[in-house]
Amino acid sequence: MTDSWRASEASHLYVLDTVRRGDRDRFLGALFAPEPARADLLALLAFDHELARTRLVTREPMLARIRLEWWREAVAEAAGTAKPRAQPIVESLSETVRRHRLAPERLVALIDAREEEIEGALDVLRAGHALADLELAVLGIDHAPTRQAARAVGAAWLMGEGPERAALLAEARTLRPEVDPAALPILLPALSLGGIGAWRKPLAYWWAARRGRY
Repeated sequence: MTDSWRASEASHLYVLDTVRRGDRDRFLGALFAPEPARADLLALLAFDHELARTRLVTREPMLARIRLEWWREAVAEAAGTAKPRAQPIVESLSETVRRHRLAPERLVALIDAREEEIEGALDVLRAGHALADLELAVLGIDHAPTRQAARAVGAAWLMGEGPERAALLAEARTLRPEVDPAALPILLPALSLGGIGAWRKPLAYWWAARRGRY
């Protein structure tokens, strides 16, 4: 695998705008990561956003599966050595995958989790853990307590309000003394699950990041 591929500035801007518009809370968190990790997190979030849109784009199960198969093929190209297909998110994702030598199976795991949602309920633990593991990989973090916290926040993010989500957030916050501070960009969005007003979020994220909280 090669890390020589670089996406165009236009592709990176497209990804940034996609995440800013479609996933603002996690976009705000990603901004606290240094480059190039910031761009890598945004590429993963844009990828996840496109997978999550599958159920909205079409209600026909066959068409939904065709859409996800397209992404499986795109992931295989992203992890290869040839030029990836000309789609902004794929191009940015290719840069991320090759920079970190991510195994394509790790991205396919997220696609597979989303496929369950076509005709059934989303397995929030499976989907949340898959994305959290990818995010930790691009942040260069291999630390058990941090992974536990990131997975808990990732799963909680996909849940509606209730005791299960509250329990996951409590689990993640219990681990704060042990968590690697480099993981804060993917943990800060937990703040948004507490009902913070939109105008307060940027300042709340900044203050929490300074204090190592989420």
